[in-house]
Amino acid sequence: MNLPPNNGVPCTPFLLVWFSEIQWDFLSTRKQRILGRFPGNWRILFIEPYTLGRRHHWLPVKRGRVWVVSVPFIKSVPFRFGRLLDNLLLRTLLSLPGIVLMLFWMTTLGFASSKKIIGLSNVYWGRVAALLSCRFRFYDANDDHLAFPGTPYWLKGYLDTYLSGVQLLFSVSPELTARLRVPPGICSIELGNGVEFTHFATPYPQAPAGLSGLRKPILGYAGAMDWLDTTLVAATARAWPEYSIVLLGPAYERDWWKKRGDINTIPNVHYLGKVDYAELPAWVQHFDLALMPLLGNELKGVSHPNKLYEYCASGVPVLSMNYCSAVERAREVVHVATSHDEFVGMVPEALLDRRKEARQAFARQHSWDTIAATMERELQNAYQEYSF
Repeated sequence: MNLPPNNGVPCTPFLLVWFSEIQWDFLSTRKQRILGRFPGNWRILFIEPYTLGRRHHWLPVKRGRVWVVSVPFIKSVPFRFGRLLDNLLLRTLLSLPGIVLMLFWMTTLGFASSKKIIGLSNVYWGRVAALLSCRFRFYDANDDHLAFPGTPYWLKGYLDTYLSGVQLLFSVSPELTARLRVPPGICSIELGNGVEFTHFATPYPQAPAGLSGLRKPILGYAGAMDWLDTTLVAATARAWPEYSIVLLGPAYERDWWKKRGDINTIPNVHYLGKVDYAELPAWVQHFDLALMPLLGNELKGVSHPNKLYEYCASGVPVLSMNYCSAVERAREVVHVATSHDEFVGMVPEALLDRRKEARQAFARQHSWDTIAATMERELQNAYQEYSF
């Protein structure tokens, strides 16, 4: 229901344009989970990047009430030409086609109004998004994008430019917030990641066919492969050769599995690729132990893993490296290791963990419904506060 005009809220729907670093259909992330829960008085345009070798939406498609369209931008330049972008003039010229295409779709789909809200999680759009007319801007800090491998030195300027003009900041962790150069007085809200509890807690008695025939117990990981500590996976597999190690999920790096000679030659390590989000709970529930063997680096140290809550909602035992504060706060319901040797040695103890109800109660506290409602409420409040 729309609020009355005297509250500062439009009678027409709220307009939100979100510049995303993740494609909508590639990987289920906080953006899809949150935006998919916004109420009916929101119209949303989700601008996703071009990525070589993946499916794209050159013509806009609807995902619920969200319009999704692919727009190539400067990050899309092939890596071998990437250093050319260090030249500001060339970078500006290469940006123009993407800017024109973005403005075309924004106008065609009805998002040209100066009353729209601009949301950003793709830092490469930072300078452009800072210039667009809007009611106000916000940044969704879900990762430290400047800490990604291969990040160009000039990207920091894009982020700083955008942050200098935001009125609202959402961040997944206090550690990440502390790294950002946000002007004084800007409202900053810690809004971590979450879980669709019912989706993962609903029992699936039948194991997926992909797990049949594998030797039990099954130690499983479900998530993006690019942040996996393959050295730790190899050590675990070799220490417990009678167990099966199952890896589920996509990889941003092309031919990731072929390049992982440290694990792809170990007989009890099985990479089964990406699993559809709708089917993921059935897989996770049939892990005997869910693993989080992730790299403890500058990037992951400020993260907030939604897989932690998905594992817990599924009820299975969990073993994780202590790589971020969210994992540390979960010690009462998951097993947490501080070294590779400790992680490998904790496997038998973690397999015997029977605290299913406690894990699920913990996961229930981190519902996407609550997170989405909080973001939507804060955006409405900001809309009323900031005038043109």
